[in-house]
Amino acid sequence: MAPRPSTPVEIGLTAAIVAMRGDAPQILVAASGPTEGIGLPTGPFDPVVHRTFELALRTFVAEQTALTVGYVEQLYTFGDRGRHARAGDRDPHVVSVGYLALTRLPENGKTLAAAGASFEPWYRFFPWEDWRGGRPALLDKSILPALSDWAKATSRASAGGVPRRERLRQAFGSEGFPWDEERALDRYELLYEAGLVEEARRDGREAAQKRGKLAPFGEAMPLDHRRILATAIARLRAKMKYRPVVFELMPPEFTLTDLQRTVEAIAGRHLHKQNFRRLVEGTQLVEPTGDTSTATGGRPAALYRFRREVLAERPSAGLRFGVR
Repeated sequence: MAPRPSTPVEIGLTAAIVAMRGDAPQILVAASGPTEGIGLPTGPFDPVVHRTFELALRTFVAEQTALTVGYVEQLYTFGDRGRHARAGDRDPHVVSVGYLALTRLPENGKTLAAAGASFEPWYRFFPWEDWRGGRPALLDKSILPALSDWAKATSRASAGGVPRRERLRQAFGSEGFPWDEERALDRYELLYEAGLVEEARRDGREAAQKRGKLAPFGEAMPLDHRRILATAIARLRAKMKYRPVVFELMPPEFTLTDLQRTVEAIAGRHLHKQNFRRLVEGTQLVEPTGDTSTATGGRPAALYRFRREVLAERPSAGLRFGVR
């Protein structure tokens, strides 16, 4: 038997860098090419130049966006064939290592602009994930009918043997199932598999080719970037319930209302004000500074700061608000 030709493999590092602007979660994007639109900062790992993945990530993020990131954690390794490839493509196969990074908006936005980067609302790419104004109309008008037709088209199980209809119920909270904000990736994967997002058509997926022109279910991103962003959203929503990562997005001093709005913005849903305040007080994650803020123009609000020593006091310190 003749030896099979080997396919070269490259390792790319892609960063989902999150910040807050008011009550809107922002994601750092950069122009990815003349026709591909905006994507996440990404760059190749060079084992000769870079000692670790994380150092390489921090280096090219600084080079591409002039931004220094703080908290960084690895998300997942994405290496599916076909989601990057083109017909007849002989280029190296890219294995992308996704990262979640948290930072605060830079005081001088001109530096980002000069580097061709900007922060954009992450709900621009996932409009069905924001429930703060009520159940998104897009779900019942377009997404769920299309997914229901797709689920009914076959009784064949998929994704680990789970029937399509059951996956739809669990991911999108249909047929009596509750909406779980942590399933952001599951929802995007269903839309991709059903051929309902532009990335599926671009990748030549059969389900998308059969549909023809697609409805704009959120703005598309190049390569697997929207999949990586969905992974980052799901990870951050879950992690802030058991680790105090949300404070990486807060200023040094803040009101409890500021903190609640930030948590709600990330989770994509409203929380009961008094229950949230009792939760924060019970976790002892914050302490009063003794100062107040009159930024809202109303009654002065007490200012708080994060008790960073809580990280040494107990291993699991987060805001354990429940799901619907």
